[in-house]
Amino acid sequence: MTARALLDALTPLMQDLSRDLPDTERYRRLLSSLRTLFPGDAAALLRLEGDTLVPLAIDGLSSDTLGRRFRVSDHPRFAQLLSRAEPTRFAADSELPDPYDGLVQGVAGQLEVHDCLGCPLLIAGRPWGLLTLDSLDPARFDDLDMASLHAFLSLAAATVSVVERIDTLARASEEERSRAEAYRQASGQSRREMIGSSAPHQHLLEEIKVVAASDLTVLVTGETGVGKELVANAIHALSARANKPLISLNCAALPDTLVESELFGHVRGAFSGASSDRRGKFELADGGTLFLDEVGELPLAVQAKLLRVLQNGQLQRIGSDHEHKVDVRLIAATNRDLAEEVRAGRFRADFYHRLSVYPLRVPPLRERGRDVLLLAGFFLEENRSRLGLLSLRLAADAQAALLRYPWPGNVRELEHLIGRSALKALAANRERRRILTLSAADLALAVPLETRNEQVADASATAPVGADFRSAVTAFERTMVLDTLERHQQNWAAAARELGLDRANLNRLAKRLGLK
Repeated sequence: MTARALLDALTPLMQDLSRDLPDTERYRRLLSSLRTLFPGDAAALLRLEGDTLVPLAIDGLSSDTLGRRFRVSDHPRFAQLLSRAEPTRFAADSELPDPYDGLVQGVAGQLEVHDCLGCPLLIAGRPWGLLTLDSLDPARFDDLDMASLHAFLSLAAATVSVVERIDTLARASEEERSRAEAYRQASGQSRREMIGSSAPHQHLLEEIKVVAASDLTVLVTGETGVGKELVANAIHALSARANKPLISLNCAALPDTLVESELFGHVRGAFSGASSDRRGKFELADGGTLFLDEVGELPLAVQAKLLRVLQNGQLQRIGSDHEHKVDVRLIAATNRDLAEEVRAGRFRADFYHRLSVYPLRVPPLRERGRDVLLLAGFFLEENRSRLGLLSLRLAADAQAALLRYPWPGNVRELEHLIGRSALKALAANRERRRILTLSAADLALAVPLETRNEQVADASATAPVGADFRSAVTAFERTMVLDTLERHQQNWAAAARELGLDRANLNRLAKRLGLK
């Protein structure tokens, strides 16, 4: 590589250091320059978070890779890369399993990565993460210019260092976040990450940051399975109460006779079976946060007592004449329309208004676009580890099926689907494969009847009156391609990925439909 070529590739990155760019764009440009200097089939930037490598940017790998979380102990190649200060290249016949086997984008079949190069990124002398470069050609990196690679690594480290400093300055509540993480580790509780990059999901995260800084009561609404409890956890973790308990109660899981005892506690002899004094959820959450899930299931009598506690912080255990003062921040969640419940007389209006000081809607999965692939990647990696596989991936038709499906059960349905499909696919293979690929047939997603009717109606609306079957199909294809292109701002490569088509096949289809 000539000095001129190296300078041409590195100059834009050096200029970017002084520009105000989103983190994702900085990382995208970094990987683009890497593949320009050192051509390969795939590249990735991963940040080390504890014992896990988190992909921040990918180029040439399947979309679900961004949702995966690679525990270093599960991937010996990553462990070896992190243990060395210098770049490491693995032999084509290395027996160490490659985490990217089967994940190279646009490659049919179960081709493994043959040439693998990894470089640790050090910030202030400590490992920050990894840059990886992979090729299906086992001899691709034979003539690698190590001097150029070291120059690129220095600039890459500077890039991530700039991002880290910007993020540090932007996080005014970093102290609260640290306390939240310390409490989480001390309590032994694991809090799942909220994964997603879509506009609705990013808007939700911004809303969480805004309300977490206050002490307002929050009413989290949304369909079943969207992750309302994750939202409550995130609000608590970002709040000033993060180093205090977060206590949860599922109001729908208890009979009416026990709800009041669970919330307020009881004294010995208050009722049959009360053999000792017992603190309720409010007292346990004193100083912290109480999360009431399915709050729409609470009996009217309990709603009245809850209202009093929320107004003045005073409560009485069942069977006691003494009052207790508590300081609790309340977060409630429901999949019901509480305003309609109030109109129907099943929910107290005053309690509803006290709960909905700050309403927060969690978007359903069908509104989050390609987030479904990121979430699928997260669940695929969980199941890969659980089932003892070296790689668990989605075929192109499976990705397209996930994107088409309306997800009435939302994220919870996706999680169960991936777990069930992986287990069935593994059981169906007599010989245990190193790479298990889930196809659309393995997922067995049946589009709900109402959705099929809508699709048929849409196709009929785009077809000329009196059109024959072939014309109707052509009209439907045209509409589907145009709608997909519009969603991706005319990016043909992105549209091809969503449709589950090879880019060349999409081009041929577009020409046949008269779109090119």
